[in-house]
Amino acid sequence: MAEPTDSDDQIIAEPLTELPIRTAHRGFYRGFNTRVTIPGKVAVAILIAWVVLFPQAASDALTLANDTLIEAFAGWYVYLVAFLTLIALVLAILPQSGSLRLGAPGEKPEFGYFSWFAMLFGAGIGIGLLTYSTGEPLAHVQTNPETISGAIAPASQANVRPSFVYTFFHWGFAAWSTYALVGLAVGYVAYRRGLPLTIRSALAPLFGTRMSGIVGHLVDIVAVVATILGVAVTLGFGVEQFVAGLDRLGMGEWLMTSDDTASPEAIILAVTLLVGASTLSAISGVGNGIRILSNLNMGLSFLLLAVFLIFGSGLLAMELLGVGLFDYLRRLPELAFMLFSSDGSPVGDALVQWQLDWSIFYWAWWIAFAPFVGMFIARVSRGRTVREFVLGVVLVPSLMGFIWMTVVGGTAIDLELSGIAKGSILDATISDQLYATLSAMLSGPAATLMAGLVVILLMTYLITSADSAILIINTINGAGDDDADRRRHILFWGGALGLVVASMLILGGIDALQTTMILGALPFSVVVALMACSLVKAIVFDVRRKRHGVATHSETILAIQAEAEAADREESAVPAGDQPIKPA
Repeated sequence: MAEPTDSDDQIIAEPLTELPIRTAHRGFYRGFNTRVTIPGKVAVAILIAWVVLFPQAASDALTLANDTLIEAFAGWYVYLVAFLTLIALVLAILPQSGSLRLGAPGEKPEFGYFSWFAMLFGAGIGIGLLTYSTGEPLAHVQTNPETISGAIAPASQANVRPSFVYTFFHWGFAAWSTYALVGLAVGYVAYRRGLPLTIRSALAPLFGTRMSGIVGHLVDIVAVVATILGVAVTLGFGVEQFVAGLDRLGMGEWLMTSDDTASPEAIILAVTLLVGASTLSAISGVGNGIRILSNLNMGLSFLLLAVFLIFGSGLLAMELLGVGLFDYLRRLPELAFMLFSSDGSPVGDALVQWQLDWSIFYWAWWIAFAPFVGMFIARVSRGRTVREFVLGVVLVPSLMGFIWMTVVGGTAIDLELSGIAKGSILDATISDQLYATLSAMLSGPAATLMAGLVVILLMTYLITSADSAILIINTINGAGDDDADRRRHILFWGGALGLVVASMLILGGIDALQTTMILGALPFSVVVALMACSLVKAIVFDVRRKRHGVATHSETILAIQAEAEAADREESAVPAGDQPIKPA
C-alpha cells in the first residue's frame, strides 16, 4: 500500500520501511534481481545488434522517431525541468524540509566536502565541460534567439553577454536540480526508511509495496537503459575529444578521417583503453578507485583553469562571470518556461529549431543522465541534510561550471573577436576547439604540454564517468545492494557500454548517439516526474509525523546508528596507550 494518510481523528501511521525485491540466491545471478538484470541486458544487446547489423535501417528509424517525438514532447521537457528546479529550491529553503537528514539523527557524512564535491562534479558534468566550454559560447555568440529575431548582430561584441546567459541556462540549475531530485528521492527513502538503494524505492511513498512487483521491475529496467544511453552520449563526446587530442600530440594521421572526425580504428582503440580502465576501477569500488580518480580530476581541472586565468582572458572572464550570473538569475523564470512555437515564418521556424537543437536536447540529456548521476549522488551523500544536499548538489557544481565556461569560453571568444585566432577556433570541430584555443593562446611546447594535460584530464573523467555508471547499474540490478557478487556483471556492462559507444560513433557518429539517448530519456522522464511527487509526499508526511511524535526512521536505521554511537563512545573511553592489540 502507499503512504498512509492522517485525519482529524487518526494519528498518521509510520512510513513503509520494507520493500522486498526478490534476488537469486545462487548461480550466475546470485544477489541480482533477474527480472531486471536479464531484460536490461537483452534490451541493450538488441540495440547493439540492430545498429551493427542493420545500420541504415536503424539510422532511418531513429531519425524519424527523433524528429517526431522531440517536437511532440518539447513542451513536456520544458515544463518538467522547470518543475524539478522549483521543487528542489523550495525543499532546500523551507526549514521543515531542509533540516531533515538523509540518515539517522546526527549521522555524519561518509565523505568530506572536497571528495564529495569532486565526485559530484566528475560524475555529473566533467566531460561535457571539456567539450562544450568553448563550443557552446562560440555557437551562441553566432546564433541565439536574439540574433535569430534580429535584435543583436551575430558574432559581435554585443552578443557576448547573451551567449553566456544561454550557456549558464543549459549547464546550471536545470541540470543539477534534475540530478538532485532523483538523488534525493532515492537517498531519502534508502537512508531514513531502509528501503533498497534503487530507483523503484523512490516511488514507494506513492505506490507502496506494488513497487516490489512488475511495476517496480519496469521502472528499474527503464532506468538501466536510460543510464546506458545517457552515459554513452557523454563518453562519445569524450572519446571524440580524446582522439582529437592524440592527433594534436602527433600520434599519427590514422587517428582522424578526412572530415576531421575520429577514425574507426582510433575509436576502437580509445574505447577499449578507456572502458577497460573504467571496468577495473569499478571493481575496486567507490571508496577506492572512483574517489581517488575524482580527486585527481578536480586537481587537474584547477590546474587547467589556472593556466587559462593566467595566459588567457582572465579579467574578461571575471567580468563575464559577474554579468552572466546577474543576467542568468534575472532571466531564469522567463527562460525556464520559454517555449517557442512556429508561426509559419522563417524566424519562428528558426526559433523552434534552435530550442530543439539546444535546450530540449539538453533537458533530454540531463534526464537520461539522471538515474546514473542521481543514484551516484545518493550513494555518496548519506548523512547530509536535505538543505545541504540540494544546495551542495545544485549550487556548487553549477558555479564551478559557470566559472569554467566563462574562463575557457570567454578566452576563445576573445581570441576570435580580437582577430588573434584568425578563425582557427571557429573552423575547428567541437571536439578540437579546446585544443585550438590552447594553440591560439600559447605557442610551441607550452601548447603541446597543455594539450597533453587535457588528454590526461579527459581520460580520468571518462574513466570516472564510466566506472561510476557501471557500479550504479549493478546496484540497480542488485536490488540496491552494491556489495553483491558483481565482478562478472561489471565486465558485461563495461563491454556493453563500450560497444554502444563504439558502434554508434563508427556507424552514425555522435548524432546517432544523441538521437538514441533522446528516445531513451522519454520514458524515464515520466518516472522522474513521479519521483518528484513521491519525494514531496514523503517529506510532507514525515513533517506531520514529527509533529505527532511518530517515528520517521526505520528501526534498522536507528539500530545501526545506535551501534555506531556505542562503538564511538567505547573507542573514546579507552586511552590511546591502552588500545588493545589486534591479532595479525
